[in-house]
Amino acid sequence: MTRTTPPRPLDVELLFPGLAAHRGTTTRLHPRPGRPEVSDSSVGGPMLWPADEPWPVCGEAHGSRRGRRPADIHRYRRVLSAAWARTEHTGPTEGERELLGELRREHRLPEGAQPDPLPMIGLAQLYRRDVPDLPPGPDGCDLLQVFWCPFDAHGPGRHDLELHLRRRRSHEVGEVLATPPQPAVVGYDGFVPEPCVLHPEQVATYPFAGLLPEDLRTRIDAWEEAMESEEDEDEETDEPVGYQYDLSIPPGWRVGGFASWHSTDPSPMDCHTCGTPMHLLLTVDSSEWDGGSGSWKPVEDQHLPTHLDAAPTGVVVGRHGELNLFTCPTDPDHPHRWSIQ
Repeated sequence: MTRTTPPRPLDVELLFPGLAAHRGTTTRLHPRPGRPEVSDSSVGGPMLWPADEPWPVCGEAHGSRRGRRPADIHRYRRVLSAAWARTEHTGPTEGERELLGELRREHRLPEGAQPDPLPMIGLAQLYRRDVPDLPPGPDGCDLLQVFWCPFDAHGPGRHDLELHLRRRRSHEVGEVLATPPQPAVVGYDGFVPEPCVLHPEQVATYPFAGLLPEDLRTRIDAWEEAMESEEDEDEETDEPVGYQYDLSIPPGWRVGGFASWHSTDPSPMDCHTCGTPMHLLLTVDSSEWDGGSGSWKPVEDQHLPTHLDAAPTGVVVGRHGELNLFTCPTDPDHPHRWSIQ
């Protein structure tokens, strides 16, 4: 089934003349649980990975290596989902609650059971044929594969993410690795994606307000203040429409477009190698909509309550935020950068 973004509540370019010059596009991926193949673009699906090529690993030391088993995480989600899907909506039975408690247990690996380096988790693979806003790869590469380490144990503070990008020419892959290695335990269940098929949809998008020219930003601020004043005077009105959450940057997994800086001030994302301003490559989001961004809920999902199926991938970034991954437009092989909002 396709997923279709509803028309925006207001014509933002009519509201703010001059904004059209800053219009861009982004491809909403709309991941939904399914059974993707290696030939499909997916989140958490099987990777088109050559059998004779080493799987990506993280070489950092990961401390005690205590955590939850990926198989337990997948089963926990299945049991809980089935329990709440029953018509009586009573939730898990007593037996299911016991099972869920067991599946939530953390396990400590015996010494030497799985030494570093640690196998990374395949987060997403994207074929350019499926994703209009995926930039061309170097030397004809048509496939982007994204991996991450399932522990926050990197960087100076030992709390950062470790990501790995691989670009390849899909037609050159011969025998595919049938059983990729996986970590025995993970530090956080939000690192483990559910296999999801994608329903890519290209939509218009506009920059974060704080990065627009001052005259446009001033007009947007004044308009939003006026909208808030009207809401205060009429308590029965619906939630006011806002530039940030309704008219500019869609929530959810997406490729290209503009990054949101709703949790921090905008930060320059320049390439550390050549100094070129970097472009947003991929947004990994903890949800596709919430109470503040419900206007982006796809037409096909309008019948669902606000909370239901808003987080189909199982991936959680930080405290239910989003990860923005940036790459250098001059040379995609230059080291990437990222931010969490």
